Amino acid sequence: MSFPAPNNPLPVLPRTVAAEVRKQVSRERSGSPHSSRRSSSSLGVPLTEVIEPLDFEDVLLSCPPDAEPGPLRDLVEFPADDLELLLQPRECRTTEPGIPEDGKLDAQVRAAVEMYTEDWVIVHRRYQHLSAAYSPVTTETQRERQKGLTRQVFEQDASGDEKSGPEDSDDSQRCSGSPDDTPRSSGASGIFDLRNLAADSLLPSLLERAAPEDVDRRNEVLRRQHRPQALLTLYPAPDEDEAVERCSRPEPPREHFGQRILVKCLSLKFEIEIEPIFGILALYDVREKKKISENFYFDLNSDSMKGLLRAHGTHPAISTLARSAIFSVTYPSPDIFLVIKLEKVLQQGDISECCEPYMVMKEADTAKNKEKLEKLRLAAEQFCTRLGRYRMPFAWTAVHLANIVSSAGQLDRDSDSEGERRPTWTDRRRRGPQDRTSSGDDACSFSGFRPATLTVTNFFKQEAERLSDEDLFKFLADMRRPSSLLRRLRPVTAQLKIDISPAPENPHFCLSPELLHIKPYPDPRARPTKEMLEFPAREVYAPHTSYRNLLYVYPHSLNFSSRQGSVRNLAVRIQYMAGEDPSQALPVIFGKSSCSEFTREAFTPVVYHNKSPEFYEEFKLRLPACVTENHHLLFTFYHVSCQPRPGAALETPVGFTWVPLLQHGRLRTGPFCLPVSVDQPPPSYSVLTPDVALPGMRWVDGHKGVFSVELTAASSVHPQDLHLDKFFTLVHVLEEGAFPFRLKDTVLSEGTVEQELRASLASLRLASPEPLVAFSHHVLDKLVRLVVRPPIISGQIVNLGRGAFEAMAHVVSLVHRSLETAQDARGHCLQLAAYVHYAFRLPGTEPSLPGGAPPVTVQAATLARGSGRPASLYLARSKSISSSNPDLAVAPGSLDDEVSRILASKLLHEELALQWVVSSSAVREAVLQHAWFFFQLMVKSMALHLLLGQRLDTPRKLRFPGRFLDDIAALVGSVGLEVTTRVHKDMELAERLNASLAFFLSDLLSLADRGFVFSLVRAHYKQVATRLQSSPNPAALLTLRMDFTRILCSHEHYVTLNLPCCPLSPPASPSPSVSSTTSQSSTFSSQAPDPKVTSMFELSGPFRQQHFLAGLLLTELALALDPEAEGASVLHKKAISAVHSLLCSHDTDSRYAEATVKARVAELYLPLLSLARDTLPRLHDFAEGPGQRSRLASMLDSDLDGEGDFGGTINPSVAMAIAGGPLAPGSRASISQGPPTASRSGCPLSAESSRTLLACVLWVLKNAEPALLQRWAADLALPQLGRLLDLLYLCLAAFEYKGKKAFERINSLTFKKSLDMKARLEEAILGTIGARQEMVRRSRERSPFGHQENVRWRKSITHWRQTSDRVDKTKDEVEHEALVEGNLATEASLVVLDTLEIIVQTVMLSEARESVLGAVLKVVLYSLGSAQSALFLQHGLATQRALVSKFPELLFEEDTELCADLCLRLLRHCGSRISTIRTHASASLYLLMRQNFEIGHNFARVKMQVTMSLSSLVGTTQNFSEEHLRRSLKTILTYAEEDVGLRDSTFAEQVQDLMFNLHMILTDTVKMKEHQEDPEMLIDLMYRIARGYQGSPDLRLTWLQNMAGKHAELGNHAEAAQCMVHAAALVAEYLALLEDRRHLPVGCVSFQNISSNVLEESAISDDILSPDEEGFCSGKHFTELGLVGLLEQAAAYFTMGGLYEAVNEVYKNLIPILEAHRDYKKLAAVHGKLQEAFTKIMHQPQRMFGTYFRVGFYGARFGDLDEQEFVYKEPSITKLAEISHRLEEFYTERFGDDVVEIIKDSNPVDKSKLDPQKAYIQITYVEPYFDTYELKDRVTYFDRNYGLRTFLFCTPFTPDGRAHGELHEQHKRKTLLSTNHAFPYIKTRIRVCHREETVLTPVEVAIEDMQKKTRELAFATEQDPPDAKMLQMVLQGSVGPTVNQGPLEVAQVFLAEIPEDPKLFRHHNKLRLCFKDFCKRCEDALRKNKALIGPDQKEYHRELERNYCRLREALQPLLTQRLPQLLAPTPASLRNSLNRASFRKADL
Repeated sequence: MSFPAPNNPLPVLPRTVAAEVRKQVSRERSGSPHSSRRSSSSLGVPLTEVIEPLDFEDVLLSCPPDAEPGPLRDLVEFPADDLELLLQPRECRTTEPGIPEDGKLDAQVRAAVEMYTEDWVIVHRRYQHLSAAYSPVTTETQRERQKGLTRQVFEQDASGDEKSGPEDSDDSQRCSGSPDDTPRSSGASGIFDLRNLAADSLLPSLLERAAPEDVDRRNEVLRRQHRPQALLTLYPAPDEDEAVERCSRPEPPREHFGQRILVKCLSLKFEIEIEPIFGILALYDVREKKKISENFYFDLNSDSMKGLLRAHGTHPAISTLARSAIFSVTYPSPDIFLVIKLEKVLQQGDISECCEPYMVMKEADTAKNKEKLEKLRLAAEQFCTRLGRYRMPFAWTAVHLANIVSSAGQLDRDSDSEGERRPTWTDRRRRGPQDRTSSGDDACSFSGFRPATLTVTNFFKQEAERLSDEDLFKFLADMRRPSSLLRRLRPVTAQLKIDISPAPENPHFCLSPELLHIKPYPDPRARPTKEMLEFPAREVYAPHTSYRNLLYVYPHSLNFSSRQGSVRNLAVRIQYMAGEDPSQALPVIFGKSSCSEFTREAFTPVVYHNKSPEFYEEFKLRLPACVTENHHLLFTFYHVSCQPRPGAALETPVGFTWVPLLQHGRLRTGPFCLPVSVDQPPPSYSVLTPDVALPGMRWVDGHKGVFSVELTAASSVHPQDLHLDKFFTLVHVLEEGAFPFRLKDTVLSEGTVEQELRASLASLRLASPEPLVAFSHHVLDKLVRLVVRPPIISGQIVNLGRGAFEAMAHVVSLVHRSLETAQDARGHCLQLAAYVHYAFRLPGTEPSLPGGAPPVTVQAATLARGSGRPASLYLARSKSISSSNPDLAVAPGSLDDEVSRILASKLLHEELALQWVVSSSAVREAVLQHAWFFFQLMVKSMALHLLLGQRLDTPRKLRFPGRFLDDIAALVGSVGLEVTTRVHKDMELAERLNASLAFFLSDLLSLADRGFVFSLVRAHYKQVATRLQSSPNPAALLTLRMDFTRILCSHEHYVTLNLPCCPLSPPASPSPSVSSTTSQSSTFSSQAPDPKVTSMFELSGPFRQQHFLAGLLLTELALALDPEAEGASVLHKKAISAVHSLLCSHDTDSRYAEATVKARVAELYLPLLSLARDTLPRLHDFAEGPGQRSRLASMLDSDLDGEGDFGGTINPSVAMAIAGGPLAPGSRASISQGPPTASRSGCPLSAESSRTLLACVLWVLKNAEPALLQRWAADLALPQLGRLLDLLYLCLAAFEYKGKKAFERINSLTFKKSLDMKARLEEAILGTIGARQEMVRRSRERSPFGHQENVRWRKSITHWRQTSDRVDKTKDEVEHEALVEGNLATEASLVVLDTLEIIVQTVMLSEARESVLGAVLKVVLYSLGSAQSALFLQHGLATQRALVSKFPELLFEEDTELCADLCLRLLRHCGSRISTIRTHASASLYLLMRQNFEIGHNFARVKMQVTMSLSSLVGTTQNFSEEHLRRSLKTILTYAEEDVGLRDSTFAEQVQDLMFNLHMILTDTVKMKEHQEDPEMLIDLMYRIARGYQGSPDLRLTWLQNMAGKHAELGNHAEAAQCMVHAAALVAEYLALLEDRRHLPVGCVSFQNISSNVLEESAISDDILSPDEEGFCSGKHFTELGLVGLLEQAAAYFTMGGLYEAVNEVYKNLIPILEAHRDYKKLAAVHGKLQEAFTKIMHQPQRMFGTYFRVGFYGARFGDLDEQEFVYKEPSITKLAEISHRLEEFYTERFGDDVVEIIKDSNPVDKSKLDPQKAYIQITYVEPYFDTYELKDRVTYFDRNYGLRTFLFCTPFTPDGRAHGELHEQHKRKTLLSTNHAFPYIKTRIRVCHREETVLTPVEVAIEDMQKKTRELAFATEQDPPDAKMLQMVLQGSVGPTVNQGPLEVAQVFLAEIPEDPKLFRHHNKLRLCFKDFCKRCEDALRKNKALIGPDQKEYHRELERNYCRLREALQPLLTQRLPQLLAPTPASLRNSLNRASFRKADL
């Protein structure tokens, strides 16, 4: 192994050589392949450099395809049909094309028409949809693919067995004996039970003896059946945030629409019906003061009313009968009104007069007003006949749209402020809760509201003076105010019903604004709906896609006030004139309602008697395609005479004016104020404007402007922008070659045109944005044309390439800027993207198919145009194709022109590349901002060039000229440089450029020489690498580079680009010195490892060279996972996500569905296995045990040096299981990386990243060729193999199934903490994690360093459940999630199983097989122990059986641990609710026994382990199902009976004994189940079971641990600690028997300082146990390490319980052991903990230890508890009421209501007085009691609360039965209770074993009381610091006068006279002495009080003193009497009744 030279380029972090050397040495020591990560290739190219790729095209040529044609062969090269050209007909909305048919069109119109009718030209990559960029794997697509998964059955989801019959249920009742059975009751009934059970089905071939190979083969076949094809379909979809490669094809350009609403006019009804009324509808935006739609004219008159106008009407066109209209609103706002105006036929009288009848008459009064009505009708009829062609304004109203849209939620939507509409019945009925209401000012949407029918009732009459739009906006603004002026006006009452609803997607019978039929239009005779053109309130940026050419004319006002003559009723007539002759008026004016479609003239409504009228009229005209200089609008002004006067004409012309429409070739639009001529205009007036004063003409008001009118055009032909107009005009002039040409005031000759054109190109950037975007396709097309076909001016080619390129850059950025809101995720402007994809074509090359070409595949729509004619006929539609060069079109002009054209023609992509490379900085900046557009343009140009030029068959190296490739290389280099330099200045731009560049290179891979593209990629990588060295923030650059790689890899032929089918060729000159792998001796093969196979699994030189892109991707991953990498977490996530996303797309790709192909694809990812294996220490630990990640590698790591190494003497897995790791100094056996420094550096991976990485690893393992994996495994060194097994172990943990409950719970906190307590306890028993470890784990969770990823990436925590932000999942979602997770867990475990089988195959022959197989078995065991599906378990158990049968020595010679684990797991599965699991588990268990028996003719080991396992299962698993386990026991019995091979041995009998023994344990369990809710009873039972195992220490230990677990769960830490101390004592006894070691405890005796109860563990003596008997005391706890673990746990529990003094005692036994092992680290920790404990003792003298109660049970209902007395230990400060409530509630629940009674007093219970049907509980508070001599030792508070055996309670009574009475009759009973064990014990209630009672006489009671008072006084007096309040309280109670039964009364009762009974003298005297003492104390207290009080309390103190004096005087005589016998000697018979000995014993 050589060290990398110091100058080895590692640009990420320059490091010193020494450090490198150190690292390399350490790695060599640990046999870790890390070294191979740095300088891994045999070519010695470090990972940070990109290796020179192979020349792709050459390799393909030289490498003949070895496969048969088929999917494998397809991997070799891109398919032949990869690129194709599609011509897609442009979608036309209308049934008619709607383009002008006029013959001669000018160039501008012709270009537009061509543009709007051409097909889209699409370059289609046929397989692109398979790439991750276009069909990404998202949560939705995953869900689609997950359909049809089979549901996996899991134990934790199964509610009961599918086949549990009735025998199960009654069986459980039969077994549940009452708790008074002894722990081992007579087995007869149990055996009978077991015999009668039904067994599960047997496995048919289990008892046959087959060859192991056959068994393996059969297992494999079964395992491979019904497996899901795609593993990653079961895993959550890749993260959307990372999907930089995501693309979508742009939508084809379509006409722009806003939100569309449909308005239907249903009916209009007035109070009187006398004449026709006409309606106009339009939308107005008040805020913008703008009319935002064209007018919709409707006619709701009855036929009779229409008949009045017969004289004037032509036959109405159907388009004018529409009653519904669709309005489009681009900018919905709350300020939009729907304005309805009504007009009627002109009549005599002003508007008010004409409205009067409508306002006055009511429909109800019709009869009354009959004559009036008749009169009105007659008048109306006359007016209609005479003036039918004129209208007059009548009335108007407005509807506030926002109210319709939003108030659709209120039930009764009455009108708004003005009350102008009432909801109709249908309207109310339609409304409901699902309405969308909008909030806020602009939160207004017209798309999703509920349809509403309105009835508008109030109209306002029009006012002649206020008709203009300005006035209307004032009215509308006023309407919104609450106090609207309009309210005060008298309304015209009418009923207009209209429907307003969101417009449907594709409405039928619709007419466009041009009156074309919009598809679908099923029947031309139906009444149409009109689509109204929108005039958007603000700019709308959208390219035109169809031909539109409309003109709107708005007459505003006319001022004839100075005009002489009769000019009052003025009407304006408008005509569109194509010449000056009256006959040249064109029929282009759109009709209104019920008239012809187009008319030649139209009139404005007339305002009666008004010389200067205002107008609101809108005329809509269709502009002819070709507008010429002569076209103009002619306005004629008429005076209409309303009264029929004889001889007077109906209309008199009173003025004329006109507007010429074309000026300098531009359409004239905008506002005009025109002079009006009195005379008819003279000839040839139309070319001039009326502003020109023509001679001999008379003008109104002296040629001033008197007529104001406005013209607006809606045209997709006329840009109406100065700069665009000029540009188009110039380009068309050049195309036509029509010189000279007049432009505005200048005349252009050929000489000046070039200069003008360049100026025009430069000024394009000044064009206003809206028309520029609208005409962007035209502009871009023309610019491209100028680049590719430079114009020829007077025979000279004018090269405009540069100017056009710059103009293009500016146009693109202007369009981009205008459309900033409409961009896709990558910042591309959608309109521009659509242009490139659909509209862009190479100019002049009509995409046709030259002669011999096979016909292009055209989408069906194209083919449908004709039948049988070759496609090429339609494609060459508008230009003939030159025969010589299919690329060129023949242009009009001479042949010389043609020749020079050909010379001049250029290729767009070449020109673009060239111009870009040489562009100036300003332009380059603009181009860079939108580089993607130019890249895409180049790519499409290149593709069209290849497709149209038939160049696809040429070899790739010859497709494009060298100079072009050079330009490309320069371009990629400069853009790459921009990316790296801008990353810190403008990150956003850098990201966009980076992506654009990557996509460009990816596209080039489909077109150009791929080797060349790879070299560009490599060059870019180099550029980034050089930049990285100096970069201040390398992570940002690395992120960009990762995105770059990810985009490249998303190419649809990514697999082919990696040359998957060419064999990896080993490099020419291998230098094995560098490669660490080759120099390591292999473990399993005698010869050296095969370098070829090794290099396939490493990121070796050959691998990265051949699989270039895969190499890049995995290198990125390797560098991100490198421990020294910076910014790691983000990079981890990115790199892993990239690999994950690729693998997902392989999974869903139909091309790789076959297994052989998939295996080839998997070869591209083999290094992932080594990568993950090396990253193992930093992966998230899903198995949740410290150091667990490398649990197996450490077992196999032979290279650890042995300084004090425990490795040899203690099984490392035991060392692992006891959390602290090994004890020997310096040996950290857990981590295989050598010295701890090198091991854990680097940032750990988050749970999410780790899980995804593991999913990718599983994918590789699942899909790779098994034979290849086997060869690789054979070459691995032991530690590496160990790490591989660790990886598999971690995979099992990461994908373990959580159970449906977990999904319902959505515990979004962390990904893996949801293991509930139950599972943890099971783990604790299973031995993967000791209980002490459990605590270490918990403390790790609490510590700030424990689970770092929780802090670091909030997002990573819940990735696997992306929906977790929605807390309420539906039931289906939960079901589905559980279904998928279940399948994922199963498949992941099966892949691990397959891999394990491969490893076993490999290892069979090696010498190191024991250790490896042990490790393999551990992984198998782990898989059997985790939550698994029934499907997996049957395969897993089959593998386990095969392993055990092939290598029995694994279990029965070496490690008992494995055997114990296996037994426990098998038993657990034997108790499964699912029958198939039970079937396989019982088969495995039976074979295990048989195997053990065959080795040594008894199966003591298995017997022992099974019994222990059952005990621990029973003790800890809550939902354990004993009936199912019984059934499995029966199945095993059946196997034993049917096993022919062992008939003659004792085997069957032994099995039977074992089964019955297990059955007994189960029966105990049933009892425990019954008491599940009664913690005391449960613990008692566990205690009893543990007692029953006094003879088998292993089992007793198990049960002690179970009890500890239960206590901990209940929060009884002191008791849990005691259990641990007992367990430790048990182990100590055993170790003392083995050998006498100085540093070990001598046995139980050593622990008696901790608790006197421990001595009961000394029952293990030699007669019971011989230490060396097989299977005894074989658990991991019966070792020194085990003892340490138990003691540490005890200390921890004591600490939790606050018993710090006991902690010290525990450590006294632990410290000698640690000292003997020189484990200073642990010693330091222990002393630290001791320091903490002692500190706490000082600071918390008064701790809460517990409260004690005596509980007596009385009544037959209690069974064996009847008449038993216990002392219960309850948590501190438990009140009597609490415990009594708890017990009462519990037993009431158990026995039923009205059965349980609590005895309220504490007197002795008389059983005979109790109701036998009831259950009585007596509860009394008791206090610990100590003798005087005991108190000497129990100094501290702790002493008085620990090791308690005696308790006291007192009961007051009087002789007549009452509790309290007068002083002289008050007696007291004192009861002392003793228990068999001292508290705290291993249970919380202990039986009372001894009871004494003492009765105190009244005088003795008095003495006790006085002594107590005196003590209180003394305490209050001596308190320091003094407490005045307390002192005064006590004093007041002692000397206060009013105290009832106070000291004075006591003295008067007992001391007044000397007793007769000499026996009482002593008491009398004692009481007197008490009083003397009391008086003295009172005096002291008063003195003290005087010193404490302030001046305000002096009086109070005096009062106290006076009281004391009175008391002393009263007591004086009583205290001075002398007793006669006082001085006489006491006779012996007299006893001091207060002495302990004098108690009258009342023993139990």
